[in-house]
Amino acid sequence: QVQQGESGGGLVQPGGSLRLSCTVPGLISNECDMDWYRHAAGKQREGVASISSDGTKKYARPHKGRFTFSKDKAMDTVYLQITSLKPEDTANYSCETVPGPPYYSSPQCNYRGQGTQVTVSS
Repeated sequence: QVQQGESGGGLVQPGGSLRLSCTVPGLISNECDMDWYRHAAGKQREGVASISSDGTKKYARPHKGRFTFSKDKAMDTVYLQITSLKPEDTANYSCETVPGPPYYSSPQCNYRGQGTQVTVSS
């Protein structure tokens, strides 16, 4: 049975990389988009990237070049690779699903994850 949720966070040194994952059963069959957020202590939650059900990828401008999506359709899993990590990347990273193209109508696209903690420190 596929386990739902985020994983892949941890403690990493500056300059290192992590691959976060978010598994949501039904992600592909329900044609859901997936949005990624991060929430650092004392700061507002920030949208960092999104991947559409049709494969369109969008990255927040400050993170272009360091954040990269990939998708395992068979496992209903999206991976978010983050490279050249900086201490300011320290945050809880979470994923959410919303209805995607072409119909933007699937009510099953309503996952709200608890997130996985990323800590960048030497």
